[in-house]
Amino acid sequence: MKVAVVHDWLTGMRGGEKVLEAILELYPDAPLYTLLHIKGSVSPLIENRRLFTSFIQKLPQAQTRYRYYLPLFPKAIESFDLSGYDLILSSSHCVAKGVLTRGTPHLSYIHSPMRYMWDLFEQYFSKNQVSKTTRLAAKTLRPLLQNWDKKSSARVTRFVANSSYIADRIQRCYGRESTVIHPFVDLDRFHLKINPDEMPTELKKKLPERYFLILSAFAPYKKIEVAIEAAERNNFPLVVAGDGQEKARLLSLQGKNTTFLISPPDDWIPHLYKNALALLFPGTEDFGITPLEAMASGTPVIAFARGGQLETVTPQTGVFFQNQDCHSLANAMMPVWSGKIQLDPQKCRERAAQFSKSLFKEKFLKEIELTLENPNTRK
Repeated sequence: MKVAVVHDWLTGMRGGEKVLEAILELYPDAPLYTLLHIKGSVSPLIENRRLFTSFIQKLPQAQTRYRYYLPLFPKAIESFDLSGYDLILSSSHCVAKGVLTRGTPHLSYIHSPMRYMWDLFEQYFSKNQVSKTTRLAAKTLRPLLQNWDKKSSARVTRFVANSSYIADRIQRCYGRESTVIHPFVDLDRFHLKINPDEMPTELKKKLPERYFLILSAFAPYKKIEVAIEAAERNNFPLVVAGDGQEKARLLSLQGKNTTFLISPPDDWIPHLYKNALALLFPGTEDFGITPLEAMASGTPVIAFARGGQLETVTPQTGVFFQNQDCHSLANAMMPVWSGKIQLDPQKCRERAAQFSKSLFKEKFLKEIELTLENPNTRK
């Protein structure tokens, strides 16, 4: 069976790319189609796949400013010729699910409907984020892109959502049902028995003795500024690890209680989780893989009580706060800091173990079977 895999873009290894890896493992010979690929930005498993990119790849400054070409993404994804394939699998948070199928069965794993144009429009195109000209252009294009996103959903035979939260959004945006298959966590990489003596010396010098952790892309909807404000106002040591478009703004908020680790090496990550008092998760996520990585490391999570994190974090493995502001977050951090709340590392690990890669593959293969058995039935 000839299978094609489609993914929005390849510019870094995040949760979506981990899911992509698992899909590619199911079909080792399947080529991968993507709008844009920055060489060396993803894992060897993806880098070594036969890759096809769109005309976005050749546009000026595309590797650093590709999001500015958002209005061209629908045309770019439709430019791929996928005739001759028996099955199309897409991994989509923007336009990948809109690839032209011409009747070929198409199973789409949705991380979110086009998030820039639906629920997160105001966060990406707020007055604080973009110029007046860019905001006006985005507002003009928004209904056109929403219309394309909805119409192109008809090209999908069967939808899989990464959470019930996103399944609801698919229903609202596309009027379609979907099966929920949660992403997975690398249980072998994050575990309870990480040896503190093996922590890299450079990292050990940078870390406070006790700290809360943010490990995240620096994007507007992550609400990292809420955590920084809570830490600075209440003298909580906070380590912020990651990188992204919000870096300059977030660094400007840094005070004496906040330590930034920009693009930390991969071998630092398990130690960051293991030694933290708790992972802070102040944004509203479609799913959110870092809470599972923290729990796999035996570390609890303090999360905003909305979004995909409600499907992973439990009262035995974390604490929820109700308002997305520094006061509500600080009130949730205080009992963890003082030791009044102590959550069992083993319970955290047991919860994370329920989100294994093998279970993900098993469920995804079942959806593929259903797609092939009922190619003319839309779900």
